[in-house]
Amino acid sequence: MRAMHGNPKKNGEDRSTMKNGKIGVGIIGTGFGRSAQVPGFRSCDGVEVIAVGSSRQERAEAVAGESGIPYAFSDYHAMMELEELDLVSIVTPPYLHYPMTMAAIEAGKHVLCEKPMAMNLAEAQMMYERAQAAGVIHFIDHELRFDPTSMKLQQLIAEGYVGRIYHASIHIATSHRVDPRATTWSWWSQAEKGGGSLGATGSHRIDLLRWWLGEIRSASGELHTFVERRKVADSDEFRAVTSDDQCAFMLEFESGALASAFISSVAHHPSGTRTEIHGESGSLILDADNRLWGRRAGESGATEWTEPNPYSLLPGVASSVWSISFVGLARYVTDCIRTGTQPERGATFYDGLRCQAVMEAIRQSWDERRWVEVRAL
Repeated sequence: MRAMHGNPKKNGEDRSTMKNGKIGVGIIGTGFGRSAQVPGFRSCDGVEVIAVGSSRQERAEAVAGESGIPYAFSDYHAMMELEELDLVSIVTPPYLHYPMTMAAIEAGKHVLCEKPMAMNLAEAQMMYERAQAAGVIHFIDHELRFDPTSMKLQQLIAEGYVGRIYHASIHIATSHRVDPRATTWSWWSQAEKGGGSLGATGSHRIDLLRWWLGEIRSASGELHTFVERRKVADSDEFRAVTSDDQCAFMLEFESGALASAFISSVAHHPSGTRTEIHGESGSLILDADNRLWGRRAGESGATEWTEPNPYSLLPGVASSVWSISFVGLARYVTDCIRTGTQPERGATFYDGLRCQAVMEAIRQSWDERRWVEVRAL
């Protein structure tokens, strides 16, 4: 492993993709990037994680050392100069997505960007337009599109299982941020850095609803901060929280269908995630255990439609639906790069842009206390 603060220098054999036929991946971020993305990419044939980046050099070196990754960076611009780097995965707080993505595109790299795509619609629009103009492969890390059970739900809807959709609902209650001492103050606590439940959790659900039900016409929502101060790590100090720890929204789709979502990260008795979709001919329910149930008009009982995930037993991959689903996303992204084909599935920057427009409408709705039309793109 080589610690890199400035310009990278190759050591030993030529590792460029042109020479060894492998796709070189660099991951910026050592949270989800370390726990899910490193093992996820390593499960892909013909793919090598060659670099990891962090704002703290010692953190980058620690992750690189434990994983046998050749390069560690504290300067993401320096990472972009690696000739053998093909794909940059940006797993950082939202306020860094725009500058890092633009730097990667400028360097001719393909990009996988964490959700939410950007801090605002203007940034997302520029990211999408620049990626399109550069001809690079671009994805947003909405890995649940690669969860087989979520895919089965989408298939059933497309095949008319529920008929004309009336309404959908999503209820999420977790305890991730209920304790202001255990979950300390960080970028997640700061709205100005992209923290909050709407971006962290709501963006995933908006993307799934768009994928399942179609384009969203208008939105109404609210954002609340119930835990108003959080402890600073390794200190007795408490700081003010400006991001939302609970949000709720309603969506109207172009089809006329409606959807509602309630998302809380401050529930002392968490109940997980439950999704319901009801239509003219039937209903589909995705329960807190990620099991899918359906019942059509005239049936006396429910049928289970849960699909097994082929990656659930891969060594080194955590058992969460997020980590397992990421394997499917990683394999598809790298296959697109290898074959030079444009994506036909998954969430691209265009989908990230559409999601950003919906979130912006929700925020405007809360500010103005009214329904807001989603901006046409």
